[in-house]
Order: sequence, then structure tokens, then C-alpha cells
Amino acid sequence: MALNVSFGVSTWLWTSPFDAKTTALFPKIKEMGYDVVEIPVEDPSLIEVKALGMALKDHGLRPVICGAFGPTRDLTHEDPSYHKTSFDYIQQCFDISSELGAGFVAGPMYSAVGKARLLPPDQKKAEWELAVTNLRKVCEMAQASGQRIALEALNRFETDLINTSEELMQLIRDINHPAAGVLLDGFHMSIEEPDLEKAITQVGDKLLHVQVSENYRGTPGTGQTNWEAFRTGLEKVDYKGVVSIESFTPEIKELAGAVCIWKPLAKSQDEFARQGLTFLKKWAC
Repeated sequence: MALNVSFGVSTWLWTSPFDAKTTALFPKIKEMGYDVVEIPVEDPSLIEVKALGMALKDHGLRPVICGAFGPTRDLTHEDPSYHKTSFDYIQQCFDISSELGAGFVAGPMYSAVGKARLLPPDQKKAEWELAVTNLRKVCEMAQASGQRIALEALNRFETDLINTSEELMQLIRDINHPAAGVLLDGFHMSIEEPDLEKAITQVGDKLLHVQVSENYRGTPGTGQTNWEAFRTGLEKVDYKGVVSIESFTPEIKELAGAVCIWKPLAKSQDEFARQGLTFLKKWAC
């Protein structure tokens, strides 16, 4: 039985940050055979939402909105001013997502990416409770905007708070709000999960979005990922959303440095996108 999914690709594969010029990628993305484009919102002021909406419509693409959580966007920071900055940014993401007709905003919005420390238990507990309290507020914001959130577990080198689907589901249970859902990213899972199928089935119907690349961030189908287990997990939870390629270009130095990509992972970024989609379409059949 074929997976009933759509396929997407993040514009981070080619460029950063997303701005008015990035829509020039849309004809190529559509021609390659994608139906969905992931739009990473690094700076909301760079996104002209009406023009973006027209470009998506003109090229028959649907959007997924992903947040970018740098050092100033940290819902677990001890300084409440960081929470205010985060709430304001996330609301801007909801506004963009709502206007474009997307149903959720995705990303590791519980904390700033790169906070990876060995904490004493009391500090760990305090940060967890901050995440729960603040994400419940985010869920209320989402609901008021007709949106949900898709929370993402990251590998241990990028966060010390949520590394596995089990931890992510505990966070969602503690938040206890219907707007809280899950994004699973195969790259992070390849580092943290001993069993890909089990990791997927643990999140069940909370799964809103799936990102993929290989275990080394490369083209799907060229590495060590257990794609059969990945597919079986998605079948078992009856996933019908988007499977989207997320990787990055070494040409954008700030972004490449943030994700530790020091060299090209394919002959070209276009080849990465084409070959990755060819593999995924065969894999889903």
C-alpha cells in the first residue's frame, strides 16, 4: 500500500534568509515535482505575505511555515524579556501561516537552538516547567489564530531539553492543549532514536509534519537511514501529511556554520532536490 503523502522541500536547501527574492525558486521547485515548499521564517519583516501568497498560487505550491529559534528566541531563558521576544516572533509566524492558509507553525520553539549543557536537576526541572508554561500560552495563541504548533525534537548537540519522541510526547502531555502537535525530523532521529518505527508510533496522531534527509544531512537514499522502518512507522500512524526534505547549503556561511555543514553534500543543491524526490517517490509507493 502506497503512503498517502505529499512531498516538500525547504528553501534552506538553496538559500537563507527567506525574502522576496526567494520566490524565484518556486518555478524550479514545482518543475522538479514538489507540491509543498517549506518557508523558514528567520526575519518576518523580510516576508511580503501577499506577494508570497500570489507566488505560491501562481506555481501551484502549498506552504509549510517553519520557525527559526536563535539565541534571542528562548522560552526557557531565565530573563522574561526573552519570552516576550519569542511570543512576538511566534505570533508573527502565526499571522503569516494563517494568511497563507497553512495550518501550523513548526520548529523547536521550546528553547533556543544550541543550548546544549549538562544541567543540575533543579535547573533542568525549572527550564522544563518554563517550556510547559510558555508553550501552553503559545498554544492559546495558535488556537486564536486558527493554527496548531508542530514541536520538533533536536539531537543532543543542538539542545539538552528534547532529544527523542518519548521526551517530546511527555512535553506535549504536560502542555495538555489540543493545539500541540509534533514534527519529526529523520536527521535528528538518526542520532537519537534506537528504533525509527517505534519513535513514529509513539507520537501517533499528534504527527503534523515530517522532515527528512540522510543520517549525514545528505540526499535521501544515499546513507544509513532505515527507510523501511521509517515507512512502516508512518503507515502505522496513518500519516497523510507532508514528507519534506530539509538540508542546507554550504554557500550561506552563517547558516552553514549554525548547522555544521562544512562542505557540499551533493554535486549541486538542485541534484540534491531532484535525486531526493526521486528516491522518496519510489520509497512511498
